[in-house]
Amino acid sequence: MAVDYSQIELRIMAHLSGDKALLEAFQQGKDIHAATAAEIIGVDIEQVTSEQRRRAKAVNFGLIYGMSAFGLSKQLGIPRGEAQQYMDTYFERYPGVMQYMEDTRALATEKGYVETIYGRRLHLPEIKSRNGMRRKAAERAAINAPMQGTAADIIKKAMLLVDEWIQAEGEGKVKLLMQVHDELVFEVESSSLSEIESKIQKLMESAAELDVPLVAEAGHGENWDEAH
Repeated sequence: MAVDYSQIELRIMAHLSGDKALLEAFQQGKDIHAATAAEIIGVDIEQVTSEQRRRAKAVNFGLIYGMSAFGLSKQLGIPRGEAQQYMDTYFERYPGVMQYMEDTRALATEKGYVETIYGRRLHLPEIKSRNGMRRKAAERAAINAPMQGTAADIIKKAMLLVDEWIQAEGEGKVKLLMQVHDELVFEVESSSLSEIESKIQKLMESAAELDVPLVAEAGHGENWDEAH
């Protein structure tokens, strides 16, 4: 059985940025990529095509990792100007995200580090480098690390909760095998699968209190591949 967090880094970005439209999309349980496409294109979410959703997904995740318009254009196979327009429109629709990124870069430059929600720090000695490439890389890390680092913190908190429950109630019925990024993988007694799947989802979803809900999705099969 595999249980993984759905779009956890985007949820953390919504929490950190406090962007109203992004918070609302997650709080209402919308498909965030379709919702982003609808915002960028200016149509109802029901009218979004699969191709438009694919492009919005690339923008959503690309921004977390500091992707440039050039990088987005290569990934989507579109002209650089069109990619830049996508990004510009994204920031117009989600101004809180732009403000968060600007504030985070400024704070990182001032302090020399960024923090996760729980206070774990990543020091960025190159943030003031005279070498433009090194400085830009540090700026990208400043944006990404609070989200990626907080996701890492949350999955560790989830593992502690799950392990505590297994020792108290699940001994012999379920075994935590490993963590893979935002996912926990288990061996589960088949007769207890439904009950354990539901319990572990709830435990993982309760691992942190954000301004948007955490969502854990589960799958199962005879092997790790089938569990997806």
